[in-house]
Amino acid sequence: MGEDLLRRHQAVLPDWLALYYAEPIEIVEGHGRRVTDSAGRTYLDFFAGILTNAIGYGIPEISAAIRAQLDTGVVHTSTLYLIRKQVELAEQIAEQSGIPGAKVFFTNSGTEANETALMLTTQYRRSNQVLALRNSYHGRAFATVGVTGNRGWSASSLSPIRVSSVHGGYRYRDAFRGLSDSAYIDACVEDLRDVLVTGTSGDVAAFIAEPIQGVGGFNVPPDGLFAAFKEVLDDYGILFISDEVQTGWGRTGEHFWGIGAHGVTPDVMTFAKGLGNGLAIGGVVARPEVMDAITANSISTFGGNPLATAGAKATLDYLLDHDLQGNAAKLGERLLTGLREVGERYEVVGDVRGKGLMIGIELVGPDGAPSPAAATAVLEGTRERGLLVGKGGLHNNVIRLAPPMTLTGAEASEALEILEAAINSAASG
Repeated sequence: MGEDLLRRHQAVLPDWLALYYAEPIEIVEGHGRRVTDSAGRTYLDFFAGILTNAIGYGIPEISAAIRAQLDTGVVHTSTLYLIRKQVELAEQIAEQSGIPGAKVFFTNSGTEANETALMLTTQYRRSNQVLALRNSYHGRAFATVGVTGNRGWSASSLSPIRVSSVHGGYRYRDAFRGLSDSAYIDACVEDLRDVLVTGTSGDVAAFIAEPIQGVGGFNVPPDGLFAAFKEVLDDYGILFISDEVQTGWGRTGEHFWGIGAHGVTPDVMTFAKGLGNGLAIGGVVARPEVMDAITANSISTFGGNPLATAGAKATLDYLLDHDLQGNAAKLGERLLTGLREVGERYEVVGDVRGKGLMIGIELVGPDGAPSPAAATAVLEGTRERGLLVGKGGLHNNVIRLAPPMTLTGAEASEALEILEAAINSAASG
């Protein structure tokens, strides 16, 4: 059955549509933090549909909200009509954002959210110049590919915007590796200043950054880096976009938004993934004058539709009512501690980093060089042992862990055992 579906997939879908595993799996059922494939094999899910099934699978409160909307017979109306759940959800997100007078626009994905944020900020500033971090990833659309600083995910060199890249993304391997936190921040700030005076005309529209790089390998900058950046940005009137597509909704444990670790409020934030717990929804929350910078007519046919916002509202309510941010902090610390202990036993582990339930394991060769082969071995080894994880990084050598935020202590311990067994096997091979 699986081989036939794979053959059909390869016949009608693009070659560039990546699949995990030498023998790709079809997930057909899910409960809690576990999923079952079409062969009847059950796995503990530690990647959650790329951080999207943030609450897990088969959550009664979320399912009930979706069914209630389905029972009305209204799945879609478009933004030409008032949508009650859209307004209620926007009010909640605006309040949680901390942005004074915030307004919200809903989209269908993180890519679309970032594309919208770039359009808003370039329009507001009347400039096509944008700053981005090296090794970043912001989506697969035209402008978002332009601000993606990772060649493996940049499908085109063409772009509607002019992009300048700065340091501060991939600390483990960048030019300032080995510096203390404060010295690293100082070096990155000086690099930002240098880029502004040498690579731009000064009137830059925006700086876009992920508080923790996702596709780039869950890279964590020192706390305070973006506050130091914003002091420079404010001198130039440059807007700050925080891409919270992966770091939002309390996943990092410490704060509701990833940018909270830096003690700064951005002008614009983008979000998606975990908000819908699997439903397609994303969006932008911004200062009102920035959000209202668009002077042409515009709507969204599907963004913020009744079904997606009903499910997202239930997801956000569940997340807040059950303090899943606190759970992410507690179990994330347990996983980080356990994995760092594993790393001390195996030279193949070059770095363990992350915050909350957003953890990266960088795998290396004997000389410290990136080892994509070891990462692939761990990816396959964990699946064989009943655990699903992600893989990414600039060199495709980072194992990414981002389980549903309802994770239990017993499941965290189970995952640690499987991960160590897979790492041991990769090191031996």
